[in-house]
Amino acid sequence: MTAITTAAPAETGHLPASARGVDRAIRISTAIAVLAVAGVAAYESYWHAYAVIGAHGESGVTARLEPATIDGLVYASSMVNLYAARHRLPVPALARWLLTLGIVATLAANMAQGWSHGPVGAVVAAWPAASLVGSYELSQPVDEVSRDVALARHAAGGATDVRACGAHSW
Repeated sequence: MTAITTAAPAETGHLPASARGVDRAIRISTAIAVLAVAGVAAYESYWHAYAVIGAHGESGVTARLEPATIDGLVYASSMVNLYAARHRLPVPALARWLLTLGIVATLAANMAQGWSHGPVGAVVAAWPAASLVGSYELSQPVDEVSRDVALARHAAGGATDVRACGAHSW
């Protein structure tokens, strides 16, 4: 995961309302961007996987539901990783392994669908899935920095509620 350095607690102090507003805008716009990329990636990935599954003998309900198991695995594993990061817990090895497996599976299905158009077609078909993983991973440090700054404000100002110091969840 990408690391972003924050100021030491003594350096943070209390930010003016305008700076907190900018921080909030960054968090919200990052969330919107990740959700938009997720929507496009999910749509593209589903239909690519559906075509590959159908081309390899599955049909009906099975062919329609199986693509959701791939992206569902990526989502579930990502949420376990996010929960662990937000609560400063170690990420379970199974969550990391299943996230990797899900990413490999979705990239493979997307690339298989695009392969009929050559290597460039395979890369183009895989791009939405890769961009989703990248944008999600980039959004985690934004949330972590926001939490760290709020906790530093809490420690410096002695507030009784960390949320009063500007800690917000997405």
